[in-house]
Amino acid sequence: MTHLSQQQHLNYADRVNLGAYYTKNEYVEIAWNMLSPYIDEETIVLDSSCGYGNFLNYPSRCKKIGNDIDVSAINKAKQNIDAMLFNHNALGNINRQQYNIKNDEKLCVIGNPPYNDKSSIIRNDIKTFNMTLDKSVKTRDLGMSFLLSYNQLKADYICVLHPLSYLIKQANFRLLKNFTDNYRLMQGRIISSSCFSESSKSMQFPIVIALYKRDGIGTTYESVIDFPWLVKNTTLQLNEFDDISHYVKRYPSKSQKPKHDDLFFWTMRDINALKRNRTFVNKHTNNTIIIDKNKLEYYIYIDVFKQFSHHVPYYFGNCNVLIDNQLFIKYKKYFILEALNQHKNLRQYFTKFDFSKTHVVKIVEYFQQLLGVHYVN
Repeated sequence: MTHLSQQQHLNYADRVNLGAYYTKNEYVEIAWNMLSPYIDEETIVLDSSCGYGNFLNYPSRCKKIGNDIDVSAINKAKQNIDAMLFNHNALGNINRQQYNIKNDEKLCVIGNPPYNDKSSIIRNDIKTFNMTLDKSVKTRDLGMSFLLSYNQLKADYICVLHPLSYLIKQANFRLLKNFTDNYRLMQGRIISSSCFSESSKSMQFPIVIALYKRDGIGTTYESVIDFPWLVKNTTLQLNEFDDISHYVKRYPSKSQKPKHDDLFFWTMRDINALKRNRTFVNKHTNNTIIIDKNKLEYYIYIDVFKQFSHHVPYYFGNCNVLIDNQLFIKYKKYFILEALNQHKNLRQYFTKFDFSKTHVVKIVEYFQQLLGVHYVN
């Protein structure tokens, strides 16, 4: 397979907004290996956001069609690949006819569509949507809109790269209802966003190479949490882990008013957000939680979890803070000692503790048991 270079005609802001990140050949090959058993000579394989056409530069006897909104990318693809190419907005006026595909022809979709979450604070100052989206596929993230567009095209099989958060975050999953009701998740391999140049400069997040089949079964949220994701040399099933949402509030209560002796904690979204944000704070704002002091030990756990989050692999980044509650109860005093050394104002709530001691070794031991094969040295 010929190496196709990064979309070098675009500046950084345009790459962010168009999601124009070169996909390495090894990931292209993984996607084709997943999809190939369902392809024959009569199959049409479409990449509706093909860029320079790397996904279509794979040896196969099927008919290949590429499309991209960026005319410069399409002109470059014409020099690189043997495929029928179009320069359309893939998210506007969505139908098979714009690609000269008949309704009764077998269609498979492959590729690495753009992800551009407008609700995310990451690079939000340069994010814009410079395209018209059909109402049926309009969401806050272009990647989810592309998944919905494949449903509009009634693709028989889909093998694309997209953030794991589309499936494991319930709010995202609900936005994809028209897609997940019609497509069953068959295979999924997790890779890091760091595989894409300039896509995640400060923090990695998990991306999946996912294979879907259009059928009458679809995908439920429960099946996603039960799903055996392939990652490195092991599998990950999220249902094997408990999370902090079962023990504390993660978001502020609008009805609750602060009192003079309250403690405050920053809003919690996921592990990657925890790494970026504060934990205990001194003042009440719209982004702070009023701590239930009966559950203070769990907020301490979150604070210490942040300190030791370098032991947590990137593929948990979009999950809630993980916890093994029975194990935590066993190790709780070590977490409290660590927090009291960092937050002296908390000592009034734990007067029986010897503040001069810390037990980092014991906390590391907890994380080793919590994460098992997923523990990062």
